[in-house]
Amino acid sequence: MAQAAKVLQLFKTLHRTRQQVFKNDVRALEAARIKINEEFKNNKSETSPKKIEELMKIGSDVELLLRTSVIQGIHTDHNTLKLVTRKDLLVENVPYCDAPTQKQ
Repeated sequence: MAQAAKVLQLFKTLHRTRQQVFKNDVRALEAARIKINEEFKNNKSETSPKKIEELMKIGSDVELLLRTSVIQGIHTDHNTLKLVTRKDLLVENVPYCDAPTQKQ
C-alpha cells in the first residue's frame, strides 16, 4: 500500500475512534476533531519517508491509547459519575501484586 494511502487510512481510523470514544460529548468530539485535523495539516508537506513513518507510529499509538484507555464519565448527580464502558476497554484484568517480586 502506498504511503499516502496509509496516511489517509490512519486519518480515517483516528476519526472513527474519536467518534466511538467521545460519543455524545460534543465538546470532546469537536476538540479531538480539531486536534487530529491540525496535526495532519501541520505535517502535510512532510516528504521524508522516515519522518512520515515516525509520525504514523505516533498516530497509531494515539489511536490505540484512545481506544483502550479513555473512559467517559457522565455526571448523574452532585457526587456521582456513571462510567460509560466500551468493549475495547473490557480486557483481562491483571491482578494487583502488593509485594512485587525481586528481580534477580
